[in-house]
Amino acid sequence: MTDGVDTTATRLEPGDQAPEFALTTDTGDTLRLRDLRGRRVVLYAYPAAMTPGCTTQACDFRDSLSSLKAAGVDVVGISPDSPVQLAKFRERDGLNFPLVSDEDKAVLTAYGAYGEKQNYGRTVMGVIRSTFVIDSEGRIEHAFYNVKATGHVAKLRRDLGLDKD
Repeated sequence: MTDGVDTTATRLEPGDQAPEFALTTDTGDTLRLRDLRGRRVVLYAYPAAMTPGCTTQACDFRDSLSSLKAAGVDVVGISPDSPVQLAKFRERDGLNFPLVSDEDKAVLTAYGAYGEKQNYGRTVMGVIRSTFVIDSEGRIEHAFYNVKATGHVAKLRRDLGLDKD
């Protein structure tokens, strides 16, 4: 444990029940995973709003959202940023999907997306850039850890069998 957070991230596997959450969004509303039942959900974890890699990834999701939604897939971004910071990120980059705040990192930890990671050759605690595809029943369909910010959405679309925009 470091600062009250368990450092051993348990990785989710296909078929696992997705950990439930109720988190504050960038608009101040509460988003619950159970409210999205009946649709596939892409929940992607990123380290920090408005950083170069996270901006690239968010804008890739933004630009692919219409085709993802047409395929029955909702997108939700999760980070430890405050709702105020997330609202600035959404506004600045014209993001068109909800961003949720996990300031205490409990949900990120439950998904295995917070823990020890390598950063410039050093072991540090932080958000592990990850993407989870949750099926309409609330089970993990895919769990991708240590994803690259650039090109990840295109790879995800291929993995999900979706046609290119």
